[in-house]
Amino acid sequence: MPHLVFRGVSIEQVKTISKPLVEELADVCRCGTDNFTLEVLSSTFIFEKKEVAGFPFIEVKWFERGQEIRDQFAQVVSKLVQSLEIPEVEVAFTTFRETAYYSNGKSFATTYCEK
Repeated sequence: MPHLVFRGVSIEQVKTISKPLVEELADVCRCGTDNFTLEVLSSTFIFEKKEVAGFPFIEVKWFERGQEIRDQFAQVVSKLVQSLEIPEVEVAFTTFRETAYYSNGKSFATTYCEK
């Protein structure tokens, strides 16, 4: 389910790292590679009336997996984005609650979390 949204990184750059990124993140999260979505936003960044290159910012939308997994996840993302000769990158997590997330009209809390 992790959904990664890239800003300030080009489509071609994300394509370059997509396979190793998803493979390493699947190992960290202990899930299949088909659980990941990579999205690249096309944004225009403005500073002092001029268009400028965007700062690399990756937002991760997911269900919480704990601090240790979050740290490992951010390290993998940062390492692979920096392998594109991008010296700095920021990663931020947006956490979904299972009770507020629905698939086909059914809450994840009742569909996937009940025993």
